[in-house]
Amino acid sequence: MTVAETDLPGKIEIRPMTLAEVELAIEWATLEGWNPGLADAIPFRAADPDGFLMAFLDGEPAASIAVVASGEHHGFLGFYIVRPELRGRGIGWALWQAGIARLGSRSIGLDGVVDQQANYARSGFVLQHRNIRHMGPVPQPSDAPETVRAVNAEDLPALAAFDAAHSGCDRSAFLQAWLSTPGHVARIATGSDDGDDGAGGGIRGYGVVRPARTGFKIGPLFARTPEVASDLFDALVRTVPPGESIILDVPEPNAAAIALAERHGLKPVFETARMVKGEAPSLPLGEIFGVTSFELG
Repeated sequence: MTVAETDLPGKIEIRPMTLAEVELAIEWATLEGWNPGLADAIPFRAADPDGFLMAFLDGEPAASIAVVASGEHHGFLGFYIVRPELRGRGIGWALWQAGIARLGSRSIGLDGVVDQQANYARSGFVLQHRNIRHMGPVPQPSDAPETVRAVNAEDLPALAAFDAAHSGCDRSAFLQAWLSTPGHVARIATGSDDGDDGAGGGIRGYGVVRPARTGFKIGPLFARTPEVASDLFDALVRTVPPGESIILDVPEPNAAAIALAERHGLKPVFETARMVKGEAPSLPLGEIFGVTSFELG
């Protein structure tokens, strides 16, 4: 447990969150308009149980940050929230410093909202690209081909390798929880692919859709080709109730992903900046059609 000095009266304590406190941070994110998933807490915490820190003022929750370590070389920062009535008083800065220190020499990625990007740049974070959130009514899907199916337990080793090639790190524990969380629906595309580099053992793509506070979010959506991404998108939206909305967070450099969203009637509603401090992982942006989450990358 860390005790930090601020200009507030009282004592600030910083420690890893319990599961209930992760759920509280997710509620704060809801109030910020970030629209997290309904059941994000358990899979998020599975990614790195000690990677979610909370600052307490005299024992009361005051601020949150996620600093999730992904192996020895990379980490991701998210959920950086200070309760509105306590902002500008030093609590957030103390928590920020503790979080950055926890990740040590790892590179650190984040998806920064527009009004904080200059602050992140002053802390050494460098812009990589924009991510654009697209949203719209559930489109009428096409029939999914036979090569798209549900994920089963036998897929997990190859799927973990495919996911690592597209996320920049091995996140097997998170992936297993993400796929098995009630309400989450996953689809995988398999088959021969002349462009397969061996990572993922014949997997051509996969995607997950989950219920959020508003609508249903697709993430990740990783695919070798735009055609595979489109097939997976169709298979996922077929599982969403009519009348709902679909959210897809698209890396702006992937023109085919932008086209996929637009073709299905999704419109830009929000954006972040993917910023990295240190050496950024090499990501195949042309195969990333949907970001997993803005909180964990």
